[in-house]
Amino acid sequence: MSTPAYEHWTDLTVRRPDDVRTITGRPVSLPWQMEKHAGHIDRLMNRTLPADFPGPVERGDAGDVLAVLALSESMRRDLTARRAGDIREALLLGATWTEIAAAIDATPDEARAVLRDWTERQHWLHQREVERGWPLGSDADRHAAVLALIELADDEPMAAGT
Repeated sequence: MSTPAYEHWTDLTVRRPDDVRTITGRPVSLPWQMEKHAGHIDRLMNRTLPADFPGPVERGDAGDVLAVLALSESMRRDLTARRAGDIREALLLGATWTEIAAAIDATPDEARAVLRDWTERQHWLHQREVERGWPLGSDADRHAAVLALIELADDEPMAAGT
């Protein structure tokens, strides 16, 4: 079943990462971005087919390449924005810093730095926005809980039940 938001997205020409927005201006989900990206890649791959290839073939052009570049950057940004939250979630579910570091091809201290930077920004956001009446970011308790996760030893999982 198609929705107006999905139809808008499928008809949208993407040439810049900032073009990747829904009809309401909100971010587009990664699956929708990947679907559009794959369509452009398919058309570009069709350029390698012989000129006498049987059947209808839609061949890619410069617009397809620009869309691939813009969509790739948009997806990279979205995935990067999720990274620290995913690290936090992994720790909460029992992963160790050593396991997380391996998963992101980093050292445990580099992985900790990602989470530390994120939690500091979330705490700053909360401090700023609470004055405006918006409960965004991490309050002092959540900030302290994330800092406690950062202090776990490389091979120490979070204690069960905490």
